[in-house]
Amino acid sequence: MASITQLPNKTSMNHITFSQTFNSKTHPFGQVSLPMKNDFFSSSSSSSSCCKSSIVASNSALLGITLPNNNNTYTSTISTSTFSKHIHKTTTTKTLSNFWREVQGCNNWENLLDPLHPLLRQEIIRYGEFVKASYKAFDLDQNSKRYLNCKYGKKNMFKEVGMENCGYEVTKYIYATPPNITNIIENNNINNNSGRWIGYVAVSTDESFKKLGRRDIIVTFRGTVTHQEWISNLMSSLTPANLDPHNPLPQVKVESGFLSLYTSDESSSKFGLRSCREQLLNEVSRLMKKYKGENISISLAGHSMGSALALLLAYDITELGLNKKNKQDFASVSVFSFGGPRVGNLEFKKRCEELGVKVLRITNVNDPITKLPGVLFNENFRVLLGGRYEFPWSCSCYAHVGVELVLDFFNVQNPSCVHDLDTYIGLLRCPKNIDLVISQSDDGVNYLFEKAKEFLLSSSLQVFGGVNNHNHFLSEVSTDLLCSWSDELLFGLVLLLL
Repeated sequence: MASITQLPNKTSMNHITFSQTFNSKTHPFGQVSLPMKNDFFSSSSSSSSCCKSSIVASNSALLGITLPNNNNTYTSTISTSTFSKHIHKTTTTKTLSNFWREVQGCNNWENLLDPLHPLLRQEIIRYGEFVKASYKAFDLDQNSKRYLNCKYGKKNMFKEVGMENCGYEVTKYIYATPPNITNIIENNNINNNSGRWIGYVAVSTDESFKKLGRRDIIVTFRGTVTHQEWISNLMSSLTPANLDPHNPLPQVKVESGFLSLYTSDESSSKFGLRSCREQLLNEVSRLMKKYKGENISISLAGHSMGSALALLLAYDITELGLNKKNKQDFASVSVFSFGGPRVGNLEFKKRCEELGVKVLRITNVNDPITKLPGVLFNENFRVLLGGRYEFPWSCSCYAHVGVELVLDFFNVQNPSCVHDLDTYIGLLRCPKNIDLVISQSDDGVNYLFEKAKEFLLSSSLQVFGGVNNHNHFLSEVSTDLLCSWSDELLFGLVLLLL
């Protein structure tokens, strides 16, 4: 039903270094410090920018590998002669506690993807499970008191979703406010501008600290579910990020729908929520100060739209210098993206690389969401004749950030599996049983996808019932779609407009 192939080429990456100059300046985030206007991190002059890398996972590459045991230990066996009757073997041992920097991408995962290193595979699956928890805990029952919020309290969430022994503690729930779309949709009874539970922040316990070799701060984001999120993502285009007021960088642009979801708040309400961005920066800053004397990693993980928010947060943290522990030491900032779309333009990609943001994109070659936005105008359609001529609109082309680990799965009877998080995780866990993994993906996250579909279909009747001029609404959408293909467009159009 599906096949996995292996590419012969290997990755060539350069390690990014940072300048050590930093001065702080206060600003409205309270606990957070902004850099001075001319003080921001840059890559070393001896380091060149990272080149795009794509590795395809291989069945053969995964054969003969011993998985990590409960102590996070990986034992690799190397044969010096495969044809001799008496094969001499050399055994080496690596543990996560002394290999975590490589797993977090300090060398851009060079020589870890082809074949896929067992410790890295273990960590990808683990972060995928953390993202999966945000789906399991999200309440889509319209009759529930916790509707569009987390079903459980922070202390019990991991226990309720079956991750009681994960070694992490939830420190904060994160809410995102979709942009107000009442200028197009009128006279409906739905509160378009109220915050929804989008994910959580967690930190590794003291016991896990010993196993991991560092204090791991993790932030996870779920994907698009509510109709406001779908619509706001559909009507979007590139816009300057402008996340650092002292260093605006107008050429660094991101998709406006993602940026709006990241920065919008409930300012119209007296006791409204702060923006997703403010919540996250304050919490990350607090945890960085609390554990400043330890080795720290900041791990951001998301699925679909959640991957876009994770990348925006990673850029924001490093641009503001919040990952700085002292004059010479920085916490690593890594993004584990599952089925994520493009987020910004080429200048955004370059800036993320300069700041040392490490991004590992786990994608399915058949997943349409990973091709969006920028189906036509992207990093592969900027130049002509071997790069001698560049299109004038190249600055407006979307570009993926980071290193790509490509999977390959599809099922005619279950086409939605191509974007299903359960299938992504299942295939990484059991690469030889692709058909079984896809058949079992009907449960869990895929079940939530079906619930979301029912929710969207029922809600859209109320939403579009208040649209006085359907032609005007469709023309507004189509105008933006000509400029930007946004997160989950293929699924969103079907669910919202059918």
